[in-house]
Amino acid sequence: MTLYINGEHVTVPETVRTISELVDHLELKSPFVIIEHNQVILKNDEHDHTTVNSGDKVELVQFVGGG
Repeated sequence: MTLYINGEHVTVPETVRTISELVDHLELKSPFVIIEHNQVILKNDEHDHTTVNSGDKVELVQFVGGG
């Protein structure tokens, strides 16, 4: 399945069916990830039941500490 993630075509396995599974597949470790799915910003409790389909647009923003 092909998704548009942060403006780039990315192929992910068909087994990735939800936003949570996508985050796991991409190995995003930050506890603070803001996700926009098809121009809708999702709340954290929506990640488990929001499905992804080929052609969906996903924007991921992570907050990273540093100094």
